[in-house]
Amino acid sequence: MPQLAFHQLIGANFSFQHFPFDQVARTIRDFGMREIELWGVAQHLDLFHATDARVDAVGRVLADNGLSTWCFTPEQVLYPINIASGDADLRRDSIERFRRAGDICAMLGARYLFLTPGRGFESEAQQPAWDRALEALGEIAAHAGRNGVRCLLEPLQRFETNIVNDAAGLRGMLDMLDADNIDVVLDTVAMATAGDTVASYIDLFGSRLAHVQLVDGSPGGHLVWGDGSLPLGRYVSELANLGYAGKITFEPFGNGSYALDPVKAWTRCLDALEPYLDRAAVPA
Repeated sequence: MPQLAFHQLIGANFSFQHFPFDQVARTIRDFGMREIELWGVAQHLDLFHATDARVDAVGRVLADNGLSTWCFTPEQVLYPINIASGDADLRRDSIERFRRAGDICAMLGARYLFLTPGRGFESEAQQPAWDRALEALGEIAAHAGRNGVRCLLEPLQRFETNIVNDAAGLRGMLDMLDADNIDVVLDTVAMATAGDTVASYIDLFGSRLAHVQLVDGSPGGHLVWGDGSLPLGRYVSELANLGYAGKITFEPFGNGSYALDPVKAWTRCLDALEPYLDRAAVPA
């Protein structure tokens, strides 16, 4: 049975927001991972306090623990950051913060900047918000590209955005952007709630599918493997069978108890994934 390679698995600071970042980095190192999806949350590296000095400090902590940054994922759903906002001042400030995020990626040596489409007013038609998102994503991706940084784009659940909620919408947005430095994220909960499949993502995006967030749900949620009802083992097997070569990580933060004991939450996820990993495989 095909398996994913252990080196495809990367760490993340999801659920660790109430712990010092140096402790988080040590934990990820001790799990045996060498790359991280760096969630840009307050107390670690949020876009409101990311001075050059703070970015340098985070970079030193990562280096001291033998970690490199796969992607920087600024918080952009709950924070007052919305690149598709109908409020012109908020939207412009949000875009500027993401241009700064592209600079941060370059400073950290990150391969990717993680993007989502923002959201429009619920009282307006979708098209104006789509157009604002398209313009903003194009501007941010172009700025990131000038820094030598690629971008990841993820569809979100309907309660998170009214712009891109499924793989077909993501394909349409990607085609209209026509940017050669944007790849795609598969979030298993967003996939399930939209009625999409692993095979449809592979068919629509091929090698541009570069990042998978493996989370459980019922079908919604950001749960530890086993706390929801999604067939995560089947999803992982399908990814392996279809030759997925990108990265995979966990995103557990939908349950308050995870933030109280994130090591336990991550250990449960890792134990569940272990049978689907080939630890002997080496990077190409």
